[in-house]
Amino acid sequence: MEASSVWSNIFKHKHKENNSIFNVLRRVPIFKGLSVKELNAVERILHRRTYRKDEVIFHEDESGMGMYIIESGHVDILLGQDNKLLAQLTDGDFFGEMALLLEQPRTATAIARSHLKMLGFFQPDLFSLLETRPRTGNKILQKLAQMLAERLYKTNLENRQLKLKLTDLESQIKEEMA
Repeated sequence: MEASSVWSNIFKHKHKENNSIFNVLRRVPIFKGLSVKELNAVERILHRRTYRKDEVIFHEDESGMGMYIIESGHVDILLGQDNKLLAQLTDGDFFGEMALLLEQPRTATAIARSHLKMLGFFQPDLFSLLETRPRTGNKILQKLAQMLAERLYKTNLENRQLKLKLTDLESQIKEEMA
């Protein structure tokens, strides 16, 4: 009997499903559909960082190199010199994912609004994953492309509606001036 309990401990599977990082990753759309083994591989390459309240994560127009995933805390995404609030993000939310594909300047500023624990997933990490675990890297790229395509589609619809409104306003102005 003792031997079987020893062997069961040796061969017991260690699941990281209780791990908070693992649980956060499961909720991020670009990691959906990854197996436990693949999520563990991603978890190993993430960079953990903490921020104090009101600490700047990045400034608008700074070069972007990757995305951030909020493990716990609150982040404000601000635009322009007047710091117009674009979004308030919290546990499990992510931002900056376009920087995984484009080395372009950030389009907004991100500021910690509380004590913050975050995970960083950067472009070099993604490229390394593509080399060492191509199937996993390609799954992530496919989800990222799908998510960005959906956003672009929605943005195109919004732009179309705005153009129609602008055309209507221009027509109204012409009528009033005539």
